[in-house]
Amino acid sequence: MRTAAFFDIDHTLIGADSGILFVKYLIGRGLMRRRDLLGPAYYTLLYRLNRLDIDAVFRRYQRWVRGQRHAEMVALCNEWYAAAVRPTIYPQMAATVEEHRRAGHEIAILSSATTYVAEPLGRELGIEHLLANRLIVEDGQLTGDAVLPLCWGAGKAHWAHRFAAERDVDLRRSYFYTDSITDLPMLRLVGNPRPVNPDRLLRRHAQRHGWPILSPRRDPAPAAPGARVVS
Repeated sequence: MRTAAFFDIDHTLIGADSGILFVKYLIGRGLMRRRDLLGPAYYTLLYRLNRLDIDAVFRRYQRWVRGQRHAEMVALCNEWYAAAVRPTIYPQMAATVEEHRRAGHEIAILSSATTYVAEPLGRELGIEHLLANRLIVEDGQLTGDAVLPLCWGAGKAHWAHRFAAERDVDLRRSYFYTDSITDLPMLRLVGNPRPVNPDRLLRRHAQRHGWPILSPRRDPAPAAPGARVVS
Protein backbone atom coordinates (compact mmCIF):
# COMPACT_ATOMS: atom_id res chain seq x y z
CA MET A 1 0.00 0.00 0.00
CA ARG A 2 1.01 3.61 -0.52
CA THR A 3 1.85 6.39 1.91
CA ALA A 4 0.14 9.76 1.58
CA ALA A 5 0.92 13.25 2.83
CA PHE A 6 -2.09 15.51 3.42
CA PHE A 7 -1.66 19.27 3.81
CA ASP A 8 -4.04 21.85 5.24
CA ILE A 9 -3.80 25.34 3.67
CA ASP A 10 -4.32 28.16 6.17
CA HIS A 11 -1.38 28.65 8.57
CA THR A 12 0.09 25.41 7.24
CA LEU A 13 1.10 25.69 3.60
CA ILE A 14 0.60 29.45 3.83
CA GLY A 15 1.27 31.78 6.73
CA ALA A 16 -2.14 33.45 6.66
CA ASP A 17 -5.91 32.93 6.76
CA SER A 18 -7.01 32.72 3.13
CA GLY A 19 -10.55 33.84 3.96
CA ILE A 20 -9.35 37.08 5.52
CA LEU A 21 -6.90 37.60 2.66
CA PHE A 22 -9.81 37.27 0.23
CA VAL A 23 -12.02 39.78 2.03
CA LYS A 24 -9.13 42.26 2.24
CA TYR A 25 -8.53 41.82 -1.48
CA LEU A 26 -12.21 42.44 -2.26
CA ILE A 27 -12.14 45.55 -0.06
CA GLY A 28 -9.12 46.79 -2.02
CA ARG A 29 -11.04 46.21 -5.25
CA GLY A 30 -14.06 48.12 -3.92
CA LEU A 31 -16.21 44.96 -3.92
CA MET A 32 -16.66 44.88 -0.14
CA ARG A 33 -16.65 47.36 2.73
CA ARG A 34 -14.16 47.44 5.60
CA ARG A 35 -16.84 46.43 8.06
CA ASP A 36 -17.21 43.18 6.10
CA LEU A 37 -13.95 42.07 7.79
CA LEU A 38 -15.70 41.85 11.16
CA GLY A 39 -17.44 38.57 10.35
CA PRO A 40 -14.34 36.70 9.13
CA ALA A 41 -12.29 38.06 12.04
CA TYR A 42 -14.91 36.84 14.52
CA TYR A 43 -15.10 33.44 12.86
CA THR A 44 -11.31 33.16 12.98
CA LEU A 45 -11.42 33.75 16.73
CA LEU A 46 -14.06 31.04 17.18
CA TYR A 47 -12.01 28.73 14.96
CA ARG A 48 -8.96 29.20 17.17
CA LEU A 49 -11.08 28.43 20.24
CA ASN A 50 -12.57 25.31 18.57
CA ARG A 51 -16.05 26.82 18.86
CA LEU A 52 -16.81 27.53 15.23
CA ASP A 53 -20.16 26.43 13.80
CA ILE A 54 -19.10 25.61 10.26
CA ASP A 55 -22.70 25.27 9.07
CA ALA A 56 -23.49 28.82 10.22
CA VAL A 57 -20.38 30.13 8.47
CA PHE A 58 -21.26 28.33 5.28
CA ARG A 59 -24.83 29.65 5.31
CA ARG A 60 -23.42 33.18 5.40
CA TYR A 61 -20.98 32.34 2.61
CA GLN A 62 -23.82 30.83 0.56
CA ARG A 63 -25.65 34.15 0.46
CA TRP A 64 -22.59 35.86 -1.01
CA VAL A 65 -21.67 33.29 -3.67
CA ARG A 66 -25.17 32.33 -4.86
CA GLY A 67 -25.64 33.51 -8.42
CA GLN A 68 -21.97 34.39 -9.01
CA ARG A 69 -20.59 33.33 -12.38
CA HIS A 70 -18.15 30.44 -12.03
CA ALA A 71 -15.79 31.71 -14.76
CA GLU A 72 -15.66 35.16 -13.19
CA MET A 73 -14.97 33.65 -9.76
CA VAL A 74 -12.10 31.59 -11.17
CA ALA A 75 -10.58 34.66 -12.82
CA LEU A 76 -11.01 36.78 -9.68
CA CYS A 77 -9.48 34.11 -7.44
CA ASN A 78 -6.54 33.53 -9.75
CA GLU A 79 -5.77 37.26 -9.60
CA TRP A 80 -6.23 37.26 -5.82
CA TYR A 81 -4.01 34.21 -5.44
CA ALA A 82 -1.15 35.78 -7.40
CA ALA A 83 -1.40 39.09 -5.55
CA ALA A 84 -2.15 38.03 -1.99
CA VAL A 85 -1.76 34.28 -1.39
CA ARG A 86 1.43 33.33 -3.22
CA PRO A 87 3.62 35.68 -1.11
CA THR A 88 2.48 33.91 2.07
CA ILE A 89 3.61 30.39 1.09
CA TYR A 90 6.00 28.95 3.67
CA PRO A 91 9.24 27.98 1.87
CA GLN A 92 9.84 25.22 4.42
CA MET A 93 6.43 23.69 3.70
CA ALA A 94 6.98 23.88 -0.06
CA ALA A 95 10.23 21.99 0.58
CA THR A 96 8.36 19.44 2.71
CA VAL A 97 5.91 18.83 -0.14
CA GLU A 98 8.86 18.22 -2.45
CA GLU A 99 10.46 15.86 0.06
CA HIS A 100 7.31 13.75 0.14
CA ARG A 101 7.26 13.74 -3.65
CA ARG A 102 10.84 12.46 -3.76
CA ALA A 103 9.86 9.74 -1.28
CA GLY A 104 7.18 8.57 -3.74
CA HIS A 105 4.24 9.54 -1.53
CA GLU A 106 0.76 10.48 -2.68
CA ILE A 107 0.34 14.20 -1.95
CA ALA A 108 -2.98 15.93 -1.37
CA ILE A 109 -4.31 19.23 -0.13
CA LEU A 110 -6.91 18.55 2.57
CA SER A 111 -8.54 21.83 3.50
CA SER A 112 -11.81 23.49 4.45
CA ALA A 113 -10.99 26.22 1.93
CA THR A 114 -12.68 26.01 -1.46
CA THR A 115 -11.13 24.76 -4.65
CA TYR A 116 -10.88 28.39 -5.79
CA VAL A 117 -7.76 28.72 -3.64
CA ALA A 118 -6.75 25.04 -3.54
CA GLU A 119 -6.41 24.80 -7.33
CA PRO A 120 -3.92 27.65 -7.90
CA LEU A 121 -1.98 26.67 -4.78
CA GLY A 122 -1.91 23.06 -5.94
CA ARG A 123 -0.56 24.15 -9.32
CA GLU A 124 2.09 26.28 -7.62
CA LEU A 125 3.32 23.43 -5.43
CA GLY A 126 2.72 20.61 -7.90
CA ILE A 127 0.00 18.98 -5.78
CA GLU A 128 -2.40 17.07 -8.01
CA HIS A 129 -4.97 15.85 -5.50
CA LEU A 130 -7.29 18.46 -3.99
CA LEU A 131 -9.60 17.49 -1.14
CA ALA A 132 -11.32 20.79 -0.46
CA ASN A 133 -14.82 22.23 -0.41
CA ARG A 134 -16.33 22.12 -3.88
CA LEU A 135 -19.11 24.58 -4.70
CA ILE A 136 -21.85 23.35 -7.02
CA VAL A 137 -22.18 25.04 -10.41
CA GLU A 138 -25.27 24.88 -12.62
CA ASP A 139 -25.52 26.63 -15.98
CA GLY A 140 -22.27 28.44 -15.25
CA GLN A 141 -23.49 29.90 -11.95
CA LEU A 142 -22.78 29.02 -8.33
CA THR A 143 -25.90 27.67 -6.65
CA GLY A 144 -24.66 28.50 -3.15
CA ASP A 145 -24.51 24.80 -2.27
CA ALA A 146 -21.48 22.58 -1.84
CA VAL A 147 -20.65 18.91 -2.15
CA LEU A 148 -21.33 17.28 1.22
CA PRO A 149 -20.05 16.49 3.73
CA LEU A 150 -18.13 19.72 4.07
CA CYS A 151 -14.38 19.19 4.22
CA TRP A 152 -14.11 20.27 7.85
CA GLY A 153 -13.41 18.43 11.10
CA ALA A 154 -14.74 14.89 10.79
CA GLY A 155 -15.55 15.69 7.16
CA LYS A 156 -11.84 15.79 6.39
CA ALA A 157 -11.50 12.27 7.76
CA HIS A 158 -14.40 11.21 5.50
CA TRP A 159 -12.71 12.53 2.36
CA ALA A 160 -9.34 11.12 3.42
CA HIS A 161 -10.87 7.66 3.89
CA ARG A 162 -12.41 7.90 0.41
CA PHE A 163 -9.10 9.04 -1.09
CA ALA A 164 -7.25 6.23 0.67
CA ALA A 165 -9.65 3.61 -0.70
CA GLU A 166 -9.35 4.98 -4.23
CA ARG A 167 -5.55 5.31 -4.18
CA ASP A 168 -4.65 2.22 -2.11
CA VAL A 169 -3.26 4.39 0.70
CA ASP A 170 -2.41 3.15 4.18
CA LEU A 171 -3.50 5.96 6.48
CA ARG A 172 -1.56 4.52 9.41
CA ARG A 173 1.66 5.16 7.46
CA SER A 174 0.53 8.56 6.21
CA TYR A 175 1.10 12.19 7.28
CA PHE A 176 -1.19 15.13 7.96
CA TYR A 177 0.07 18.69 8.36
CA THR A 178 -2.25 21.23 10.00
CA ASP A 179 -2.35 24.07 12.51
CA SER A 180 -5.79 23.52 14.05
CA ILE A 181 -7.34 21.54 16.88
CA THR A 182 -10.45 21.27 14.69
CA ASP A 183 -8.48 18.74 12.63
CA LEU A 184 -8.02 16.34 15.53
CA PRO A 185 -10.20 13.62 13.89
CA MET A 186 -7.84 13.57 10.91
CA LEU A 187 -4.69 13.87 13.02
CA ARG A 188 -5.78 10.79 14.96
CA LEU A 189 -6.43 8.91 11.75
CA VAL A 190 -2.89 9.07 10.38
CA GLY A 191 0.20 7.43 11.79
CA ASN A 192 2.30 10.59 11.41
CA PRO A 193 0.47 13.69 12.69
CA ARG A 194 2.43 16.87 12.04
CA PRO A 195 1.16 20.05 13.76
CA VAL A 196 2.40 23.20 11.99
CA ASN A 197 2.53 26.40 14.04
CA PRO A 198 -0.35 24.89 16.02
CA ASP A 199 -2.99 26.86 17.87
CA ARG A 200 -2.86 26.77 21.66
CA LEU A 201 -5.16 23.76 22.06
CA LEU A 202 -3.42 21.68 19.40
CA ARG A 203 0.03 22.59 20.74
CA ARG A 204 -0.98 21.35 24.17
CA HIS A 205 -2.36 18.11 22.71
CA ALA A 206 0.73 17.59 20.53
CA GLN A 207 3.10 18.08 23.45
CA ARG A 208 1.10 15.66 25.57
CA HIS A 209 1.31 12.98 22.87
CA GLY A 210 4.86 13.65 21.73
CA TRP A 211 3.95 14.76 18.22
CA PRO A 212 6.68 16.65 16.32
CA ILE A 213 5.79 20.34 15.93
CA LEU A 214 6.91 22.30 12.87
CA SER A 215 7.45 26.05 13.10
CA PRO A 216 7.94 27.38 9.55
CA ARG A 217 8.51 31.05 8.84
CA ARG A 218 7.89 33.23 5.82
CA ASP A 219 11.63 33.51 5.20
CA PRO A 220 13.63 30.40 4.21
CA ALA A 221 14.58 28.37 7.26
CA PRO A 222 16.10 24.94 7.90
CA ALA A 223 13.69 22.09 8.53
CA ALA A 224 12.46 21.88 12.10
CA PRO A 225 13.28 18.84 14.25
CA GLY A 226 10.82 16.07 13.49
CA ALA A 227 10.02 17.41 10.04
CA ARG A 228 12.05 14.77 8.22
CA VAL A 229 10.07 12.53 5.90
CA VAL A 230 10.71 8.81 5.79
CA SER A 231 9.50 6.59 2.99
